[in-house]
Amino acid sequence: MLLDPYKTLGVSKYATLEEIKLAYRELVKVHHPDAGGDKQIIVDLNAAWEILGDLEKRKVYDNRIKNDDHNYQQAQKSATRSASANEVVKVSKAYSSSVDNALFTWLNQVYIPVDRLLGKVINALPRNLRALSADPYDDNLMEDFTLYLQESRNCLNKVDRLYRSMPVPFLARGFGLNLYHCYSLVQDGLSELERYTMGYVDSYLSDGREMFREAKIIRLSLKEERQRLDFS
Repeated sequence: MLLDPYKTLGVSKYATLEEIKLAYRELVKVHHPDAGGDKQIIVDLNAAWEILGDLEKRKVYDNRIKNDDHNYQQAQKSATRSASANEVVKVSKAYSSSVDNALFTWLNQVYIPVDRLLGKVINALPRNLRALSADPYDDNLMEDFTLYLQESRNCLNKVDRLYRSMPVPFLARGFGLNLYHCYSLVQDGLSELERYTMGYVDSYLSDGREMFREAKIIRLSLKEERQRLDFS
C-alpha cells in the first residue's frame, strides 16, 4: 500500500517535476515485470506518479497531509496545555476515534459503492467482447457493444462523483490512491474501446483490453488490502 508518494519515488517534498519524472522512470525500468520486477511495486510507482506528476493533484495531496499533521498537532498541544496526563490520553483517544470513524465512513460510502461499479464494468467486458467477436462488422452486435460502453461510461461518471464526494482519510491515503489509479485505468481503457468502435483499429481494442486487465489486478489487490484495514 502506498503510504507516501514521495518516499515511494525516493524524492524530496521539494523536488521539481523533472526530478520526480526522472526518479519515476528509473524506478519503473528497475521494477518492470519484463525485467523481473514486482507488479505491486509498479502499481505503487504509478499511483505515486499519478499524484506527483500532476501539479494540481500534488498540491491537493500536500495540503491534505499538512492539514492532517496540523490537526493532530493541535490536538496534542491542547492536551498538553491541560497539564494533565489523563487529559492527554483522552484527547489522543478522541482523535483516534475520529480518525477511525472517518475511515469507516469512507470505506462504506465511497470505496464499497465505487468498487461495485468498477466491478460491474470490468467483469462485463469479456462477455461483450466475445459477443462482438462473432462479427465485429455486424451492425446489431456493434450496437450491443456500444450500449455496453455507454452504460459503462454512466457507471464511471458515478464513480467520479463518489470518489470526489469525500476526502480520503489519513489512514487510507495509499489505499485511496490505488483506488483512483484503478478507476483511471478503466476510464482510459473505456476511451480506447470507444475509439475502436469508430474505426475498427485493432490497437485500440488491444490497449483497452490490457488497461482493463491491469485495473482488474489492482481491484483484486485492493479487496485483499481492504481486509487488513483496521477501522474498529
